[in-house]
Amino acid sequence: MPRMKHILIFLCLVLTACAAAPVKIAGEAPTGNYKLDPTHASVTWSLSHAGLSNYTARFDTISGALNFNSASPEASTVDIRIDSSSVSTGLDKFDNELATSGSFFDAGTYPSIRFVSTGITVTGEATGIITGDLTLKGVTKPLTLDTAFNGAGKSFGNPGKTLGFSATGKFNRSDFNMGHLVAFGIGDEVTLKIETEFNETR
Repeated sequence: MPRMKHILIFLCLVLTACAAAPVKIAGEAPTGNYKLDPTHASVTWSLSHAGLSNYTARFDTISGALNFNSASPEASTVDIRIDSSSVSTGLDKFDNELATSGSFFDAGTYPSIRFVSTGITVTGEATGIITGDLTLKGVTKPLTLDTAFNGAGKSFGNPGKTLGFSATGKFNRSDFNMGHLVAFGIGDEVTLKIETEFNETR
């Protein structure tokens, strides 16, 4: 019984830590340096498939860093890197083609996709627009991300604070030497949906 009691107390503490309501106002989140938590992050992308559906895939390997300034969120910076060979559609053969083909990501030549912020515009207590440089397949172009601050709270297993964000953006893949099959009805415009958590570093 004592052992069971200790287990129940532990579970209650864990659930309480996870259930604590996050701070929803960016200005009340702790200033500091944060590292992206890859277990709680995703980058998905979609494009039109001949107008019949929005074909959707993702990347499995993401890393990044955030310098967050709560007093002046517009002074914050973010740097995200994606392993281009980690593209994932659920079809191994197609994943390999997308990753290795010169018509697509050509990960052997361009192993990394990178986004580096160049400016932030605050549009509300928990919203903003992040502008930055997207480097894909050796080409760097500006990208705008509509961003929502989801909150600052505790994530189990992380001793410091965790900040959560959601973001969306769009770009034309032909601008990055990836226009293969655009003339045959495969969409040029790519829609990004990003979910991230950043853990405070100490």
